[in-house]
Amino acid sequence: MGKRTTRRVLVYRLGSLGDMLVALPALHLVARAFPEAERRMLTNVPVSSKAPAAAAILEGSGLVQGYMRYEVGTRSVGELLGVWWSIVRWRPQVLVYLAAPRGVKAAQRDEAFFRLCGVRRIVGVPLTEGMQRNYYGAATGGKDHAMGDGHLEPEAGRLARCIGQLAAVGDIADPGRLNDPASWDLHLSAEERERAAQAIGGEALAVESIAVSVGTKVQAKDWGSDNWRALLGKMAVEFPGRALLLLGAEEESEASEFAAEGWRANGGGMVVNLCGALTPRESAAAIARARLFVGHDSGPMHLAAAVGTPVVAIFAARNIPRQWFPFGKQHQVVYHRVECWGCGLETCIEQQKKCLMSIGVDEVMGVVRSQFSVLSEGKAIAHN
Repeated sequence: MGKRTTRRVLVYRLGSLGDMLVALPALHLVARAFPEAERRMLTNVPVSSKAPAAAAILEGSGLVQGYMRYEVGTRSVGELLGVWWSIVRWRPQVLVYLAAPRGVKAAQRDEAFFRLCGVRRIVGVPLTEGMQRNYYGAATGGKDHAMGDGHLEPEAGRLARCIGQLAAVGDIADPGRLNDPASWDLHLSAEERERAAQAIGGEALAVESIAVSVGTKVQAKDWGSDNWRALLGKMAVEFPGRALLLLGAEEESEASEFAAEGWRANGGGMVVNLCGALTPRESAAAIARARLFVGHDSGPMHLAAAVGTPVVAIFAARNIPRQWFPFGKQHQVVYHRVECWGCGLETCIEQQKKCLMSIGVDEVMGVVRSQFSVLSEGKAIAHN
């Protein structure tokens, strides 16, 4: 069956805001491969308002036209039968697998389930260790693509590599076209951009702004409200006259205001608290207007990268370096590689988040200062 004769494609992708954003190049690849097909996504029901559903970021993008949802980890036979029947009734001709790696055996079980749903063509199931892992440097050969030394492949790259068979001949070396801004395009509408501008307000739009997100749904990623307050105090002194845009979920508004007191106390410009006031897509439009984004490893950080706003990101070492870093050369990441790096913990008690808490306010301020210097040089070059 040819790509242009395929009418129904089901994409399997779980996760929240950040997970959907790093999958953008893969989703664009699917859209290029099946331009005439209706593309639906099988995804999870969100467990937290801090973790928006796939539709919150993809609705209106044109990448996905519909959704099927289920509760991850459910053991309800009725719910699982409901998922099976929804897929069977829709009759997808192709299944594109973009789920996070959970081991080869889990991937085999997933493939068997989709076969039982009647899907004849399945693309991207990570049935080898090479497809499960992010490469270090170039592959050394063999069917499992043993890893050599070098920089870690970003998760966006691994996803695109796993479905690389869908790429056009000229894109085989980079199936996700990761360095092409079009691969990260959310296709924000004029209405979404206008709502963001109205929320920011004319006074803040008239000056250069800095976007900040202090929230995170994972304890192990939380740098701490006192650190954020101290950092924003230093930023207010060094970068006067700017507006501060606070981004995040509604329940992060109070913590954001606490951090912003450091900005206000040190003579910073106006503060616009947008926490909970905008949809994720509108938040992307707001961040696109900022000169710089500063935040945790979080969904808003990936929004900033997607819209091309330079990022300073503070990372715990719970993940391997670069795997979840914001994609693009214009970003700077603060990451301390301690002996327990790559632990994957969501809550860190024993080590007291030493990878993250060893990052000092002055260190981050130095990176922010460096980023502003680079941006100023770029602006001067562009002006000349």
